Amino acid sequence: MTPGNKAKKAVILFSGGLDSTTVLAIAKNQGYSCYCLSFSYGQKQTVELEKAIQSAKESGVAKHLILNLDLDKIGGSALTDTIDVPKDRNPEADKEEIPITYVPARNTIFLSHGVAWAEVLGASDIFIGVNAVDYSGYPDCRPEFLQAFTAMANLGTRAGIEGSSQFSIHAPLLSMSKAEIINTGISLGVDYSKTHSCYDPVGDKGCGRCDACQLRLKGFAEAGIKDPTSYVKKTKCKKQKS
Repeated sequence: MTPGNKAKKAVILFSGGLDSTTVLAIAKNQGYSCYCLSFSYGQKQTVELEKAIQSAKESGVAKHLILNLDLDKIGGSALTDTIDVPKDRNPEADKEEIPITYVPARNTIFLSHGVAWAEVLGASDIFIGVNAVDYSGYPDCRPEFLQAFTAMANLGTRAGIEGSSQFSIHAPLLSMSKAEIINTGISLGVDYSKTHSCYDPVGDKGCGRCDACQLRLKGFAEAGIKDPTSYVKKTKCKKQKS
């Protein structure tokens, strides 16, 4: 970037978890001026949001905006409602089943707010950390969803109709395994001790048994890297042989 030129703006959906922190590092590495968007949406645990606030501050992003949404009033998810978080599932074996940790229309809601802020900022790029390989079966983590949402965003906004450029939804982790995501983050200097993944933490410790913990542990094991997270109970996840 030559002196006097401003970096291109991008909105980063930023939860403070492993994936979104990696996405932030990718966007920064690509030269974007990053505007992080986080949500206090009625989730039962706030550790991840606290990590997001800390990480955004330390990363020197252009701005970090936190929006309050009352998705707990809608409920219907173990992350927002009085429903137990499932433990000791096999996310790989149960990919065809949408788990109760799915928050109804969450990524649609989050991306809609991301597009709205991008429109105000004059940005056309929105980054999201969805993944269609090592994930828990959520329908809003698939490429078909992202394609449909992008089309909707460009049809239903002033910027999409009158703007000089179309909105682009970037999902750089979409086809990566969790191990590949971790290795990418490490290469970009991500400190994963400052991220949180657990759906049902005890204090600031991961439970080690929910889907998010199991996928995280599996990723670090397959990457051959020690997971810096503290767990109440750590599930054994061995590196798979090729």
